Amino acid sequence: MPRVPNKHGGGSLTNAHGLNFEQTTSLNEALRRSGYKVSDIGEVYYNDCLIGYSKAKHKFRKFLEKKGVDLNVNSDVLLPDDTFINIKNKTVYIIEKKFQEGSGSVAEKIQTCEYKKIQYSKLVNQMGYSVEYVYILNDFFKDPKFDDALEFVKAKGCYYYFNELPLQFLEL
Repeated sequence: MPRVPNKHGGGSLTNAHGLNFEQTTSLNEALRRSGYKVSDIGEVYYNDCLIGYSKAKHKFRKFLEKKGVDLNVNSDVLLPDDTFINIKNKTVYIIEKKFQEGSGSVAEKIQTCEYKKIQYSKLVNQMGYSVEYVYILNDFFKDPKFDDALEFVKAKGCYYYFNELPLQFLEL
């Protein structure tokens, strides 16, 4: 289901090597446009083989509960914008989309990546999975004033891309 766009959102067009993460696009829609089949319950198939799961917000928490994960290991309720659970490499890709046009708290939130990666790891490690944490940022974050924050994101083992996520990042 398309999301209602924020008038301040932005993004580039989808190309053959990436998934567009404009505010009106969900991971499921982007995967489908790239030739993957996504079931109503978020199972992702390629050539009729189950390769993973796409879960967002509360659906990710329900997925973890069904896998027997103790959600009480964290004090926070974590609701990622999107996730891709890759069953081949046992990695959960936490995808957070940050769109901003002016000063505000969204710019400060990208500095929380290490903490959130640790918190998500406490959950998915219970399933024997690891975590990769990635931001999809709009062009606002290309301003040189964010260089130090973006360097921090990388230094903490997290990732960011502008406007789209390359398919190879999800190791599909």
